[in-house]
Amino acid sequence: MSSIIKEAHPWLEDLVVYDPGKPIEETAREQGLDPSDIIKLASNENPLGPSPKAVEAMKAEAEKVHIYPDGGGYRLRTAIAEKFAFERENVVISNGSNEIIELVGHGFLSPGDNVIAAEHAFVVYKLMATLFGAETIEVPDPGFVHDLDAMAAAINSKTRMIFIANPNNPTGTMVGQEAIDRFMDRVPNHVMVIFDEAYFEFVHGAPDTLKYIREGRNVVVMRTFSKIQGLAGLRIGYGLTTPEIAKVLHKCRQPFNTNSIAQAGAIAGLGDDEHQQRTRDLNDEGLAFLQQSFSEMGLEYVPSFANFVLVKVGDGDAVFSAMLKKGVIIRAMRAYKLPEWVRISVGTMPQNRRCIDTLREALSAL
Repeated sequence: MSSIIKEAHPWLEDLVVYDPGKPIEETAREQGLDPSDIIKLASNENPLGPSPKAVEAMKAEAEKVHIYPDGGGYRLRTAIAEKFAFERENVVISNGSNEIIELVGHGFLSPGDNVIAAEHAFVVYKLMATLFGAETIEVPDPGFVHDLDAMAAAINSKTRMIFIANPNNPTGTMVGQEAIDRFMDRVPNHVMVIFDEAYFEFVHGAPDTLKYIREGRNVVVMRTFSKIQGLAGLRIGYGLTTPEIAKVLHKCRQPFNTNSIAQAGAIAGLGDDEHQQRTRDLNDEGLAFLQQSFSEMGLEYVPSFANFVLVKVGDGDAVFSAMLKKGVIIRAMRAYKLPEWVRISVGTMPQNRRCIDTLREALSAL
């Protein structure tokens, strides 16, 4: 073994690489299927695709990719700021909202610190904390809902940040305004609160977390263009925070961390309210159909506020494999310590019906 490997940070030894949803192309190769016959309901993507306005903007920008992108993201940051009544100095754009998690780690985490997250929250919080030599305190979440009172009680002198995914991935649950306000009253000044709101646009009557930024609190709100905007392949997201925290995050990001095509698509998509509403309407219909189908099948599920449903099927890995062979990709949840569960994203109605039919067949065969 090369001697340099021995010099790698010891806390990386047990770090598990994030395992994304299985790609359609890989499934086609492995299962001998036609890619056009495969549906992917594993990664909470927009089944309608991107906004037509975003597609046109990206096509136009493609002719100029010999020029470096705007490293400061002036136009996109301005558009986001105007959308939410902030100043441009409140906005940090990122390579997917995931990069915001990394940037706050670079800026504020040191070995020996700790972060707090719910037990069944997005696994990347723990992965990123480990990357910086920090410990993750996982707080139990009864009923798969963040227990904000318990999370506040877990804060100690080494706590630097708390992650709250709302709605939460993979459970689809949400905490309301009253619980968040009560929690924020207990957070001390040495702790940063990161609200991960990747699914914010799917919620009817979502809590207001931006008010804490306006109050000057140590808060970062993460949002993304991957979900309702349908731009997951571009890897483009953003964080809203105080100008002081934003300055630190800008120092931590790579130059040109978001490309010009992604910026153009995001600006156009951000302004296409019609496409977002179509997506929201489709999601409402699909979510109701999936949850009603699970009830009819006698399957336990977690009522969702997002664009996916967590459902208990007995052996999640076996059901995943059985459905994969029939060209339906879902997500097994063993990595989230939920081996009996799978997560199913909302698709188009024909996709949703095929998914339920395939699930019935898989459960019957198993």
